Amino acid sequence: MLKKEVKRFWVEEEGSGTVETILILVVLIGLVIIFKKELVSLVNTIFSRITKDAGSI
Repeated sequence: MLKKEVKRFWVEEEGSGTVETILILVVLIGLVIIFKKELVSLVNTIFSRITKDAGSI
């Protein structure tokens, strides 16, 4: 009886990893959409600094 319960619990828990991964991805995509303008500005600033400083190497 206990063996069956443990096995059932193990089988049920396998799917939760997928659900958790999907929820994390949804949250990350939402954050990217919300902060898109700030992220683009940050990346542009970083690349312009790299380009400017590359001439001094």
